[in-house]
Amino acid sequence: MVQWHWDLHKRKKTGGRRYIWRKKRKYERGGEPTETILGPERIRVDMVKGGNIKVRLLRGEYVNLFIPGENKTIKTKIVKVLDNPANRDYSRRGVITKGARILTEYGEAIITSRPGQNGVLNARLLKSEV
Repeated sequence: MVQWHWDLHKRKKTGGRRYIWRKKRKYERGGEPTETILGPERIRVDMVKGGNIKVRLLRGEYVNLFIPGENKTIKTKIVKVLDNPANRDYSRRGVITKGARILTEYGEAIITSRPGQNGVLNARLLKSEV
């Protein structure tokens, strides 16, 4: 369901009622949040304002992992989602957003990209198990 980002339904600063004096506009419309989960890769390409495109990652199973000590990046498999501080419900459901902690084959990592915005999973290694 589409979300609307307009403020015509709110009250004035004084507390008085504000009357809706026009209809909704397309530029005030928002989209549903992209809740990236673990699974075989699936992307969706959306048209956004200005004729641009936005690549949304709906599912992903691999991550580009940056290893700070060795200063290199490798592609590795995600074992599971440990925690998501953005939302308690996301932690329970295993939704991957920026800042989520994941477990990879190399150890614990934190997501540094926005998979719902740019369609790629990048992470930085926190604790190494190898």
